[in-house]
Amino acid sequence: MKKLNPSQILSGLLALLVLLSLSLFVVDQRQNAIVFRLGEVVSIKKEPGLYFKLPLLDNVRFFDVRILTIDTPEPERFLTSEKKNVLVDLFVKWRIIDVRSYFTSVGGDELRAQTRLLQTINDGLRAEFGNRTVHDVVSGERDKIMELMRNKANEDASKIGVEVLDVRLKRVDLPQEVSESVYRRMEAERKRVANELRSTGSAESEKIRADADKQREVILAEAYRDAQRIKGEGDAKAAAIYARAYEINPEFYAFYRSLEAYRASFKSRSDVLVLEPNSDFFKYLRSGGRPAGK
Repeated sequence: MKKLNPSQILSGLLALLVLLSLSLFVVDQRQNAIVFRLGEVVSIKKEPGLYFKLPLLDNVRFFDVRILTIDTPEPERFLTSEKKNVLVDLFVKWRIIDVRSYFTSVGGDELRAQTRLLQTINDGLRAEFGNRTVHDVVSGERDKIMELMRNKANEDASKIGVEVLDVRLKRVDLPQEVSESVYRRMEAERKRVANELRSTGSAESEKIRADADKQREVILAEAYRDAQRIKGEGDAKAAAIYARAYEINPEFYAFYRSLEAYRASFKSRSDVLVLEPNSDFFKYLRSGGRPAGK
């Protein structure tokens, strides 16, 4: 028997390794694989592991089955029921669930699948926005619109072996020219409300001021009334005291009153009185302080 030399053994091992490399392929947990034989699909590999194929006859194509994202680079313009344009920025979460349908429908081209999904979503958004106002699409029914779009897009995506997990409206804005118009209208409305509040406040302040003035007048009138009453009561008591003093000693009371009159009349040297010498005013001066007739 002829003995093989080491180079032949090495060549055989290399040929065997090449044959094995052409016959084996690995599918990991992030992928599905389609095995083609002469252009025809012969099997779908969904489970991760090591698989065999016929060298030179079979070829394998791998597809990523993880969740993928479509993020629009530029906002899309949509028209509301009020005939106002809004700019919508959105993203879509999707994944492949049937690689056979995916390959048959879009040739396994991820860009074609994304284009079809975006067309479906954009058509749905135009229909939904056309039936809603700006307020509805910005905040009022935003969650409802996203849920409708996800269901509608997922229904169409199932035809190409794709599942739409989520459709999110990241931002819904008015165009610059519309934003300025809305801002001016909002500013005018705020000014109107502010002026209305100012006028209401001014009217209330006048009402409060008038009520305060009224209360002031009432308080002053009541205080004046009470003061006059107290003064009258004081005068009455004083008159009563004077009357009792007069009754006790009328002559002394007359003398005291004359002294008070002299004091009040002769406060200054410049005071001048023009009286008759026999006037009663000088009665006690003429009598030296003694009662007249004594």
